[in-house]
Formats: sequence, C-alpha cells, structure tokens
Amino acid sequence: MNADDTRLAVAVVGGLHADARRAAVEEILRTVPGAVALHHDLSAATNNAVHRTVRDATGLLDSGEAPLVNDCACCALREDMVPELLRLAAGGAHRLAVVELWDSVEPQAMATVIASAGAPLTLTGVATVIDPALMVPYLSNGDDLADVGLAAAPADQRTVADTFARQVEYPTVIAIAEDTTGEEPADDGDHALLTQLTPGARQVRLDEGALGSALLQGFDVDAAATRQHPACALLPQDSDEHGVSTLVWRRERPFHPGRLHAALEDLSCAAARSRGRFWLADRPDTLLSWDAAGGALCVESAGPWLAALPDAAWDMVPAERRVAASLEWHPDHGDRCQHLTFTSPGLDRDNLLALLDSCLLTDDEYTAGPDGWKNLSHAFDDLLDPVV
Repeated sequence: MNADDTRLAVAVVGGLHADARRAAVEEILRTVPGAVALHHDLSAATNNAVHRTVRDATGLLDSGEAPLVNDCACCALREDMVPELLRLAAGGAHRLAVVELWDSVEPQAMATVIASAGAPLTLTGVATVIDPALMVPYLSNGDDLADVGLAAAPADQRTVADTFARQVEYPTVIAIAEDTTGEEPADDGDHALLTQLTPGARQVRLDEGALGSALLQGFDVDAAATRQHPACALLPQDSDEHGVSTLVWRRERPFHPGRLHAALEDLSCAAARSRGRFWLADRPDTLLSWDAAGGALCVESAGPWLAALPDAAWDMVPAERRVAASLEWHPDHGDRCQHLTFTSPGLDRDNLLALLDSCLLTDDEYTAGPDGWKNLSHAFDDLLDPVV
C-alpha cells in the first residue's frame, strides 16, 4: 500500500456545551463520507480508566478503556489519542477522523499533540462549537472547573470562564449551534460578543451543512500559537455594536506598579473578557500578559521585550514577532507598550479609560527615567515572584 493511501485527515472539535458539540459532530458524520469520530469521556474516569468510543454515521464502531496516567484523565486522553488515530489511519477506511474533545479540554493542547505526531496524520481543522446564547453565562462564570465536575486533572485550577475563553479564541472555525439550551435564544448582542472576541475566525452555522468541508481546509499550529502569544496576539478591534463594545487601549508610557495593583479588582471586573500585554515601570524588561474572564485575572511574565534582548538573540525570535514589533517600534522604548482590549456588553468606556490612564506614570514620574522607576513600589512581586 502506498504511504499516501493511509494518510488520515484529523479535525479537532471542542466546546463546553456538550449538546451543541455533539450536534456538530453528528452533522460532520452525516455530511462527510468516510468520517469517523473519536471521543474520550473524561467524566467516566472510574476504575482507573477513561472510556473511549469510535463511531460513524451508522453508530458505534468500537469502544474501550484508556488507563489513567498519574491519576489524570486528561493525561490518559493525550496518551491514547494518537495511537487510536494511527490505528484508524492504518485501517484505510476513513477520510476524516473527528477528535471530539470532552467538555473542558482545550483545543490548543490536543491540536499540538496531533500535529506533532506527523504522517500519516494530517491536522486539517480546529473548531469550537458554541450556542451564542451561552456567551455571557459562560464568560461570567468564575466557578472552578473542579467545583462543577469539569476538572480534567487532579491539579486543574482553571475556571469555567477562562477555559471557555481559550476554547473560543484559539480555533479558526466557530461552529454556531442555535437554540440548544431550551431557554432564551441568542440575540444580536450575543452574536456581536462572539464576533468581537474571535477576529479572523470563520463562523459556520450547523444548519448550513458546511462544517465538515470547513474542517478540511488545513490548520497551522505554529500560526495559531503565534495568534495566542501575548507579544503578537490577534486581539479584538475597537467596536461598538448591539450594546456590546470592545475598547482597545494603547499607550506608550509604563504603569505605576502600586496604582495598577490597587486597580486590579476594578479592572478585572470591568469587562466580560480582557486580554493583552503591558509593562510595569519597575520591570522595564519584562513583557507581561493580561488575561481576564469571569472576574478573575491572570497576570504572568511572557519573557523579555525584544528591546531588552541583545541583537544576537533576535535570530531566535519568531519572524512574526519581529514583524509585529517593527510596525510600532518606539525610538526610546522599542516594542514596550500597553496594549489591552476589553470586550463586554454595557462596557463603561469613559470610566474604564480614566481608570487605566490614572495607573500610568505621571509626567514627573516618567521624567525620572528607568533609574528612578526602580525606586517605585514593587507591588507585583508577590504575584509575579511567589515564594515556592
């Protein structure tokens, strides 16, 4: 058999809302000849195993158990997924394998695993399925996954809101499943919120029957990772539609660490979703990421700014990041900047702008320069440099 005969297209389909996700997978199985779906049910992680099923349009083809790895259901999924896909590829009977992720599993990690496996597997698409009526309920839900029975590992500390945000923002295809909740259907504001948070993603309605073909167009995991990296993330654009707004806030001078720290609670609750990158005066060489959803904020170091690197190190930096930095290079600060986006229904733009601007260095503080900034309060030390 020729090696190309065993090549298998693989698409990842995820989403917190199980009913919507299953409806999408069923549509793909109906509309793509030779399609098969692989699913690991992490909720059934009993007797030290995860339940695995393989099905096509006619029904169940196979089932089995994947043993837990380090008492971790998600780890079992990682270990079992690629061997199962290789087995399906070797059989030669399928054109497309749909990896239907369990509720809280995020697509980026699984897409990376599949792409890294190489031939005969070819990752051709990643989609998240969402009923837009659930946009606000999910993004406002700060519950820990563990508290609602959706943790994928013993140490899983994610929340419903931040997990949902990453599920929606990573893929290039958003599958729209309407009226799946049995409650109030989505309105124009729900659709506007989804559209503003997913710039560049293609939206496909399930009733159009086009999801399967959309997931065969190809998927670049490196480009997808670049779109998520704080240094060059594809962030929402300024918008105001159907009562939903996105504020894009860009400034050139650094934050005062003490004033920003004091404002964190108000800023993290100011919008349903906020993302971006920023810099603190007392940490001028560190690019910091901002990631907030459901009222919870995660601030982390994302490495150095390019301007803080020696010239010889630039060759090790992805070209996409160098290009993004060069477009707005400041003569004094280089790529250091504030670039935060806030998206929400009913966003109070004026008060948010005033609060953000109040956290920047004043003229006198800015004039002191980097040597003077070192003497400012180090309010973020406990957050960024926790004692282990």
